[in-house]
Amino acid sequence: MRKYFFYLSGCILALSLAAGCGKRSGDSLQIKGSDTMVNLVQAWSEEFTKENPDANMSVTGGGTGTGIASFISGSCDIVAASRQMEPKEIELAKRNGLEEKEITVSLDGIAVVVNPNNPVGKLTIDQLRDIFTGKVKNWKEVGGKDTKIVLLSREINSGTHVFFKEHILRKGNPKASEEFDPGALLLPSSQAIADEVAQNADTIGYYGMGYISPKQKLIAVSKGPGMPYILPSIETVQKNTYPISRPLYLCTKKDASEGVTKFVDFTLSPKGQEIVKKLDFVPVK
Repeated sequence: MRKYFFYLSGCILALSLAAGCGKRSGDSLQIKGSDTMVNLVQAWSEEFTKENPDANMSVTGGGTGTGIASFISGSCDIVAASRQMEPKEIELAKRNGLEEKEITVSLDGIAVVVNPNNPVGKLTIDQLRDIFTGKVKNWKEVGGKDTKIVLLSREINSGTHVFFKEHILRKGNPKASEEFDPGALLLPSSQAIADEVAQNADTIGYYGMGYISPKQKLIAVSKGPGMPYILPSIETVQKNTYPISRPLYLCTKKDASEGVTKFVDFTLSPKGQEIVKKLDFVPVK
């Protein structure tokens, strides 16, 4: 898949003379955040610098929460985010004199994946909830083999982790308190989940559509009994028929620099949205 061309272990990607997110120069553009988006933002950055050779850019993953923390501290220009900023994060930014602006730059479906040798191919939202909270612990309870389910999840600083918890485990109820089963393995990146699912027949995990590959088997997801089972795709995410769909954001200051604005405009341009499509995400334009 095209996405693997851009992936580097540790999710630290850089262009030109760019360094970490802490040191900044007047000519540099620092982007940090979502591991789901890191390959996409890297691809955008590579094309952007071809058209703007003076641009000095650094792209770093690590999770949406990590990116937002860097934004609040003033050490990043742009956050790549797979969730919106929470009220407490917005308040912290305001205390530091920062007013945020969120721009939807892509759509995404969170793919639920198992090993290709797993006979299970479809699950309801309730079944996913029961599996990831630990209520269902054996594959035979959902039509699979008599083996223990191995749960894989992103770490808590991941926007994908937060979205999955809020929309699957808690089913969109802000007053709910369900959490991932304590036995779930919290992995540092989407690629780590993809790799583990590919080699362990008993695993189940989730990641953004940009990481889909033949090495994992997609689960068709249904909203409930009698409802159709839907696979994640550009069409099903655009039509909002895939039950685990979401927007992806770039977050900047409202009074962002000309360089930041120019880059965001590029991501929404026809060329930028074509890159979205090439990397298996869903264009917003």
